[in-house]
Amino acid sequence: MNRSDSLFAAAQRVIPGGVNSPVRAFRGVGGRPFFVDRAAGARIFDVDGNAYIDFLGSWGPLILGHAAPAVVEAVVTAARRGTSYGAPTEGEVELAERITAAVPSMDMVRLVSSGTEAAMSAIRLARGATRRDVIVKFDGCYHGHADSLLVKAGSGGATFSLPDSGGVPASLARLTVTVPFNDLAAVQRVFRERGAEIAAVIVEPVAGNMGVVPPQSGFLDGLRAVTRDAGALLIFDEVITGFRVAYGGAQQRYGVQPDLTCLGKIIGGGLPVGAYGGRRELMEQVAPLGTVYQAGTLSGNPLAVAAGLATLTVLRDPAVYDRLERLGARLEEGLGAAARKADVALTVNRVGSMLTGFFCAGPVTDYAGAKRSDTARYGRYFHAMLARGVFLAASQFEATFVSAAHSDADVEHAAAAAAEAVAAPA
Repeated sequence: MNRSDSLFAAAQRVIPGGVNSPVRAFRGVGGRPFFVDRAAGARIFDVDGNAYIDFLGSWGPLILGHAAPAVVEAVVTAARRGTSYGAPTEGEVELAERITAAVPSMDMVRLVSSGTEAAMSAIRLARGATRRDVIVKFDGCYHGHADSLLVKAGSGGATFSLPDSGGVPASLARLTVTVPFNDLAAVQRVFRERGAEIAAVIVEPVAGNMGVVPPQSGFLDGLRAVTRDAGALLIFDEVITGFRVAYGGAQQRYGVQPDLTCLGKIIGGGLPVGAYGGRRELMEQVAPLGTVYQAGTLSGNPLAVAAGLATLTVLRDPAVYDRLERLGARLEEGLGAAARKADVALTVNRVGSMLTGFFCAGPVTDYAGAKRSDTARYGRYFHAMLARGVFLAASQFEATFVSAAHSDADVEHAAAAAAEAVAAPA
């Protein structure tokens, strides 16, 4: 038994499923997870001495790669001054200023500790501001594990074919209406029937938790129009896309401004952090100025803030995104060529430096399309890539991420590995 297997056996005795987040258990691809010893740049090393080119990047936020020197230096410097104060710091102000300057729709921002907390808080604010209760979300979009949002969620829920979670009261779930992603007509029908009840529409502007699914032309603009006309709010969950698909997120890339935006761990350099923000008149309804309560002892903690400032300093250079776009396009091209050569049905969706290869004929424009994928084939592909030194998400319904730490040679290696792995036998 290798050390990873031994650790997994020990973990299962004290941690549910042996993991602290479900998809890490490899149940979507079979086999057992490896345990990580360390990581640097574009490489991750397991406890058995194996090295992998990492295209997971801690599920997306490590846009500069692992242990980026500027981020590590910022964290170490901050830690020497203390790890948590429970009081305001200058760094929080500077990070808030950076975020609001970068994201078109955000006049004010509140830092929190996770993407789940950001989405939960944004919905509470939407309900408080509109004095309505119903939320509209999209099949396969995941917004964290808050009760209101675990209804036809993606990510781990998609992997295990569990659209709802135990422990979510039916009475609460009835306040969440789900419609297919990219189906503007379905949204319009819901608003015709229940518009006066709807507080907000929450959407990943680029879906990332059913695999990468871009918005079709007119979809985001249509959501903006229908919510505005009904007096509801539009919430963009940019936990994945914020500072990933553009410096100003998907809303900058697609030119559509929501009322509220949720951000995630990129703004903390991969450390635990999140944020939500939007128009000033909305954010001023959050305590202590308004009646919508939200709090957190570790919100804006100095380590995450320091890491975030270091990360955003690097990302302000447009050349970073030009290079990420180029590398993402090369990886997309390599995957497509591998599938054509092997005569395997594969649909590659990409937006910037995030992409997914779905093992099915295209197009994949919604959750139903994604669910047509051959997940058994993806499992074989995942392990074949791992055997060739490439680490991907352990689920068909997740994204591959390119980072600034990846080299042209890393991407070429992944493309060459895919040429063999796509055709991996049963």
